[in-house]
Amino acid sequence: MIKHLKTLGMYALILAAGLAVGVAVAKVPALFKKDFVQGDYSAYLTQHKAQVVLYGTETCPYCAKARAYFKENGIAYADLDVGKPGESREEFKKLGGKNVPLLLIGERRIDGFNVAVIHAALKADGRAMLGR
Repeated sequence: MIKHLKTLGMYALILAAGLAVGVAVAKVPALFKKDFVQGDYSAYLTQHKAQVVLYGTETCPYCAKARAYFKENGIAYADLDVGKPGESREEFKKLGGKNVPLLLIGERRIDGFNVAVIHAALKADGRAMLGR
């Protein structure tokens, strides 16, 4: 009986170790992900007559958070819907977009919604926000 309990204990330990390794490995890519991609996005910004461009969808909750953030802080932006076929979706693909929101601020492309990264991009672009 004790031998069986030891065997079951070892199996449980091996299973727990395997799960821990699996979870850790899944998080490794996030450790190497950059907050933004530096580049020349002036053609996109000029085309849309904006200093900030948001590629998103109507149903994306993070896109809604980005829109609310820009509105709260009085930041004008071009809002392009990539959920529908058309020029916006093609631009999104050319930019290497895979997830929304994709933001262009000055020389930075930001994938996702991260207030600190957005604020830093606005500041780097010479538009530090008041009260922050």
